[in-house]
Amino acid sequence: MTATYTFDVFSSLDGYGAAGGDWTGYWGKQGPELLERRLALYDAEQRMVFGANTYRAFERMLAESTEESDVRDPWVTRMRNLPATVVSTTLEGPLDWPDGTLVSGDAVDVVARLKEESAVPLRSHGSLSLNRALMGAGLVDSVQVTLFPVITGRNGVDPVFRGAADFDLELMETRTLDGDIQELIYRPTLH
Repeated sequence: MTATYTFDVFSSLDGYGAAGGDWTGYWGKQGPELLERRLALYDAEQRMVFGANTYRAFERMLAESTEESDVRDPWVTRMRNLPATVVSTTLEGPLDWPDGTLVSGDAVDVVARLKEESAVPLRSHGSLSLNRALMGAGLVDSVQVTLFPVITGRNGVDPVFRGAADFDLELMETRTLDGDIQELIYRPTLH
């Protein structure tokens, strides 16, 4: 049986995965429904998959944060305690992740093998270039976009789908959190 793979990403309405300037985490829009939903999503058994850049960003954010900061929301703590595979040709171990495995090689080959071998679903939060490559190879079963009600035209960072192939998306699930945050789950197929 093949494990499912979810590409889980936060986005502004104009397609950015983050923002600079005076924007804060979650673009300052998080509320209790979002945080409860995130914790529920990460409560299930699953294996995280990260590329080197996202792993480094998480490692840096967590090292610079305090127990009270938004960075250490309960869902992030739960995510960090899930088993993780970090795909990189540049990182050297050991990883600063409680159950982290560093795998060198082509991400498409590594994830194809993980999908065949894993007894639990696979999920990747962020890791934009890795997930664009995996989508192009047909390895992503669902794209979960949490769409924040902001436009970050001047300060947007990390365009989520820049350089991706063309895809048709089948809407599988949608929900509204905290009145104006949209969670959209799609099944992607190459166009």
